[in-house]
Amino acid sequence: MSAPLLRCHGVSVEYGHGDARVVALREVEMTIEPGERLALVGRSGSGKTTLLHVIGGLVSPTDGIVEWKGEPLSTLDVAARGRARAAGIGFVFQGSNLFPHLSAFENLAFAARASRNDRPGPGPSDLLALVGLAGKADSLPGELSGGEGQRVAIARALAQRPELLLCDEPTGHLDSDTGERVLDLIDSLQSQFGFSLVTATHDPDVAARSTREVELEDGSIVREGTFA
Repeated sequence: MSAPLLRCHGVSVEYGHGDARVVALREVEMTIEPGERLALVGRSGSGKTTLLHVIGGLVSPTDGIVEWKGEPLSTLDVAARGRARAAGIGFVFQGSNLFPHLSAFENLAFAARASRNDRPGPGPSDLLALVGLAGKADSLPGELSGGEGQRVAIARALAQRPELLLCDEPTGHLDSDTGERVLDLIDSLQSQFGFSLVTATHDPDVAARSTREVELEDGSIVREGTFA
């Protein structure tokens, strides 16, 4: 059996002090396996977005360790975490979060340069074609619809050639039909490229697309399930 791609050991996150202290995560133990589809579920405020950010190296845990491919990630300094993230972990947020002054093509090219990895994979033009936006290469984010912007964001994440793709409510700002098409696209690309996929969601229909589900409540994992 292959080693986990990522592992959380006793991960806790706290914000504030005294009466203002908030515990966002409590001693989380979790692994992410190569190529799997994992859903993080729970109500708003359950800790799923915080866990996603810890997994991706955006937030350092107060206690515990995150290991990426067997090496510590959470104990690295900010710059080193950023390099590790760029080289193997892609993000898709609720909003597209594209650079507004760069075209669709330029957003992808910037992500590809930042990753500095030599794993084989399609270039920016090919990725835009894969997400059905070959004709929008020169468009600025403000000229794209919500669904188009999210597809560019997915292509930008794939431009890093990630081994792990993290999605935080990727359809949260989209209508239901556009959201379904975006989810179908993510699933198709995951099958094609084989990256691990972790999606934080409160929508049971989105979670049902995964093969494993982890439920959080008040910062703790309260349930795990594996599906065929």
